[in-house]
Amino acid sequence: MAEIKVVILCGGRGTRMGQETDFIPKPMVRIANDKPILWHIMKGYAHYGFNNFVLCLGYKQEQIKEYFLNFQFLNSDFTIELSSRGQPIMHNLREEDWKVTLVDTGYDSMTGARLKKVEKYIDNDIFMMTYGDGVSDVNIDELLDFHRSHGKIATVTGVYPPSRFGELRIDGDRAMKLSEKTSAGNVRINGGFFVFNREVFDYVPDDPHCSFEREPLANLAQDGELMVFPHDGYWQCMDTIRDLETLDQAWNSGNPPWKVWEE
Repeated sequence: MAEIKVVILCGGRGTRMGQETDFIPKPMVRIANDKPILWHIMKGYAHYGFNNFVLCLGYKQEQIKEYFLNFQFLNSDFTIELSSRGQPIMHNLREEDWKVTLVDTGYDSMTGARLKKVEKYIDNDIFMMTYGDGVSDVNIDELLDFHRSHGKIATVTGVYPPSRFGELRIDGDRAMKLSEKTSAGNVRINGGFFVFNREVFDYVPDDPHCSFEREPLANLAQDGELMVFPHDGYWQCMDTIRDLETLDQAWNSGNPPWKVWEE
């Protein structure tokens, strides 16, 4: 049986990130000035044994390609003799057991169009997909088991979005509690971390303007082919500078909630 592949949408411009994405694509924005958020996402999947990735590229794609072409050099120390043009000697070599397919899915393509363009690289009946700008401690094994159990075409992970403001609980005029980490409500949203059967491509037209979150997902739901895997644990997207600061603080705390892997 072919490996279950993980498709990651990496082509958007990330305009709400301001200057952070003027010169780099959003998946390459580094958390705490260390590793790109894309690396964190891939480490999460790899922890569960899913090491075969298909990256849907677009905006400033050359930087993502260069990152993986030079992955060992960028993540290790090395010695090189420039005068003799010798081969670099690697130190504390950091390797990842990953297979990464990098696909140009168009500069201005929408999410559905990007997915459609990688159909030819999906050679298993089941594959996964997520966005290149969100991390979570979702249990991928349990997510996959849930998908297999219901027999439908698509599974989306439903999460509660974190509040962008602290929740102020009051009694009369007195502040009783200020909580910085609260849910924004009791309505789950699309948290990414999808699982699909190949039939999902029948719902995605070959149209550069196709947004997967609109017609394809809506039609899947209407046909009773979309199931929700509820996740009550950690989930955080990186839409804004404030979101990045939240991720930076969590990483610097030494115990980031999405870090399910061991060093």
